[in-house]
Amino acid sequence: MTTGSGGDGGLRNDLTGSVIGGAVQAGEVHGGIHFHHNAPQPMVPRQLPAAPAHFTGRADEQAELDTIHGQDGRMLAVLCGPGGVGKTALALHWAHGRRFPDGQLYVDLAGFSGGEPVLPGEALGLFLRGLGVPPERVPAELVEQAALYRSLTADRALLVLLDNALSAAQVRPLLPASDRSAVLVTSRSRLAGLITEGARLLDIGPLGVASSIRLLDLAVGGTRVTRERAPARTLVSMCGGLPIALRIAAARLVTRPRWSVERVVAELDDERGRLAVLSSSPELSVRSTFDLSYRALRPTAAALYRRLALHPGRDFGPSVAVSVLDDAAPDVLDELVQGSLLEEVREDRYRFHDLVRLHARDQAGATERAEALHRMLEWYLAAAQVADRAVTPHRNRLPYEFTNEPTYLPTLDRIQGLAWLEAERANLMAAGKVALSHGWDRLSWQLADVMWPLLLHHKHYRDRLEINDWGIAAARRWGDPIAEAVMLKRQGMACTTLGRQAEAEEHLTASMACATRAGDRRGAADAREMLALLQLQQGRLTEALAELEELVRINRELDANRSLGLTLIHLGDALGRAERATEGLVALREAATLFDGLAEPDPYNRARVAVVEARLHHSTGNAQEAARVGALALADMLALGSDRGAAEAHEVLAEAATDPARAAEHWRHALDLLTKLGSRRAIEISARLKPPTG
Repeated sequence: MTTGSGGDGGLRNDLTGSVIGGAVQAGEVHGGIHFHHNAPQPMVPRQLPAAPAHFTGRADEQAELDTIHGQDGRMLAVLCGPGGVGKTALALHWAHGRRFPDGQLYVDLAGFSGGEPVLPGEALGLFLRGLGVPPERVPAELVEQAALYRSLTADRALLVLLDNALSAAQVRPLLPASDRSAVLVTSRSRLAGLITEGARLLDIGPLGVASSIRLLDLAVGGTRVTRERAPARTLVSMCGGLPIALRIAAARLVTRPRWSVERVVAELDDERGRLAVLSSSPELSVRSTFDLSYRALRPTAAALYRRLALHPGRDFGPSVAVSVLDDAAPDVLDELVQGSLLEEVREDRYRFHDLVRLHARDQAGATERAEALHRMLEWYLAAAQVADRAVTPHRNRLPYEFTNEPTYLPTLDRIQGLAWLEAERANLMAAGKVALSHGWDRLSWQLADVMWPLLLHHKHYRDRLEINDWGIAAARRWGDPIAEAVMLKRQGMACTTLGRQAEAEEHLTASMACATRAGDRRGAADAREMLALLQLQQGRLTEALAELEELVRINRELDANRSLGLTLIHLGDALGRAERATEGLVALREAATLFDGLAEPDPYNRARVAVVEARLHHSTGNAQEAARVGALALADMLALGSDRGAAEAHEVLAEAATDPARAAEHWRHALDLLTKLGSRRAIEISARLKPPTG
């Protein structure tokens, strides 16, 4: 921010750079203060994976998709066919060749991955965030998610690609509302249940001989396929016209530049003969190409292939990939990529095709599977702990002893740590649930606990309820009442925020009982404090005040300065509501001193002290002090990126403002932030901005 002469001979303040929310100048301010706020533009998502390389053929299918797209109303086309036939490649090729001005949404529904398919609520969360809804504003309930999705898509020309769908029920909630939208669904099933939604079903069969040879020629490059036309025709016939088999066969030729096509045909013929003795499976062409490529891998790459297929999520980075090996660099992945056994979906992000993943899993024995999976889950825990300590260095944690010390862990600061947790959220959740299903209860609980910084700052209420549920189950099976008390408390906090007051009271009471049984006075006090805040929400002010005053005494006994500071914030707020602002300010001054003296800084809660202090100054009629302290609080909350804290500071400044125009400006900023957060208070603030009637 710079200060210079304005056109009227006075001073002006210029703001340079990008700022989200309001901006506050610290120091001496002359003249009026004006806030300028540009409403955020709607996001245009671009979620489609890259168009497939070497795409060929499918002219009839593309023409049919064009015909469906040209008809009135929403386009809904279901591309159905066997695994590996190229349904996704066709959908991506067609989609990339068309213009959808309001963006593209994509999700792999994992209907045939061998693991748990993606639930509609998970996919809707992905879409809503892609459409610009902040994570904390995504509703927890599926019905509310679907309603918000329909509202956001009602007037948009969107392309939605739902890949690998298992059923019509999985697809229906993900259909956009606009009749200008286009939806492509790929599935191994026909999904006839979508016909009532206006779906057109397209059966996708194997490529013809000419298209198969063309694909092989493009993938291999040079003139090898052209020179050996007859063996090439035999090779594509052995691959059954399935693009996935053709790509792997082509990779075999690319990695053996001196081999003839005829030699690969001979190898593949031997492999098919071996498999035919073992099985008459209709996927013989695919299995034979997979087996041939697998047996050609170096031992380290072959081990990685077998073990990496146990990864709990749908895509992954190189560091977790090599965690399953005792001594290997991340570039060992290149051998799998070059052999078309692994796909690099974007920079340093990989995934298996469903058929390849299932084949790879079949190569590993039970002991190798369990060890590889456990190593990957522990890697995720260790990496998330790095992020956790960067974001919330002050919080208490239960210890965990690793079976194998994880390597290639990230180096993260606070901002990077929160971003890492967000990027790996789905994998961390999958890891925690898989750990629970395998009976690794302590590890499962730790994976639930380590996500707390993400849930604290980005909310993710739907995920939060699920994470707490599996954390409670893991703690009970583990038999640790302290761990159980922590998760019960968090579930109570989530239910309080979502307005589920009866559930919140039940969880918080259970948390307090668990902690008390374990002799954990600190944990019992934490749950008791959450119950006091629930009482405040219910309007039970006298009971809440008594509880908070008792908790101040307990925290002094425990010499728990940070917890005492938090309790004093809540007590100061409650005393203000009870019209005892002078006592409240005394409590807040002590809280400020405590936070200023912490060994591990807690800037967010220090800023909360200032917000409540400004509110109490206003309640005593000291508007000037309320404005001064409120401006400092707002600056701190904006610097921390806390929308909720900034909204509360704007509210205090609006109340304290003597100039109606300035008050309205603060109310508008508070409304923008609360609307972004999906807070119920937005309705109340909106009413404050409406001019009086009559």
